[in-house]
Amino acid sequence: MNPWIFPVLAIVAIALALWVPRFRLNRALSAPFPDDWVEILERDIGVYKNLPMPLRLQLRQLIKQFLHQKHFSGAQGLEVTNEMRVIIAAQACMLQLNRGGRLYPRLKYIILYPSAFVVSRPEIDGSGVVSHGQKGLLGESWQNGKVILAWDNVLNGARNFVDGSNVVLHEFAHQLDSETGSANGAPLLAGESSYRSWAATLSSEFEDLQQEARIGKRSLLDHYGATNPAEFFAVATETFFEKPGHMAQHHQELFDVLKDYYRIDPRQWQ
Repeated sequence: MNPWIFPVLAIVAIALALWVPRFRLNRALSAPFPDDWVEILERDIGVYKNLPMPLRLQLRQLIKQFLHQKHFSGAQGLEVTNEMRVIIAAQACMLQLNRGGRLYPRLKYIILYPSAFVVSRPEIDGSGVVSHGQKGLLGESWQNGKVILAWDNVLNGARNFVDGSNVVLHEFAHQLDSETGSANGAPLLAGESSYRSWAATLSSEFEDLQQEARIGKRSLLDHYGATNPAEFFAVATETFFEKPGHMAQHHQELFDVLKDYYRIDPRQWQ
């Protein structure tokens, strides 16, 4: 037997393993964007019709890629439909407009519940005693490649894109945050100077929000963002996309940092 046959076969197998996924993705991206998907976007994504055409076309390509690469499943008997998949993909991909690079490379699965779902979480009281309490959630982002969402809240958030509350934007901001290996409120940035500017601005804004939450003062950003830096980044992302004018007026430095990171100005959509 030719001693070269096994190395050659191994090289061919590796080449195919690398080529086939790329071929399938290119085929998905080159396919026409379905008309019924356009109808879903125009009906259910409150901001879609305000996007300039270049961004609409870019968003459509990202949606095709997202739906090709990510797997959806329903929980508690929920049957996942194309409408659900497109609505979630559209909002998740808004965070990727103009940014290039890989599309949520760690994310593999999106799990949908019909509505808020209950999870068990350890809780520590003042004396250090650990107990397990139950908590209702609208969404969760896991670092093992999963995002979990409550569908009824997803749909409400998609249609009302001006109230500053959007569970998809929130949880997918966590996905961006965790691309560094840990969710700590500092996603992958361009370089050392970007990290310095990011840390200075977000730390100051985070401390201000914590103070406002402590005294019960109303604020543009949801007080849930005062929980920790990761939640602050996610809440700030919701506000940036849904209330950009107010953020630019009242939190100019925070708005500018997020505008540089997301490479987009949502004020143009309002």
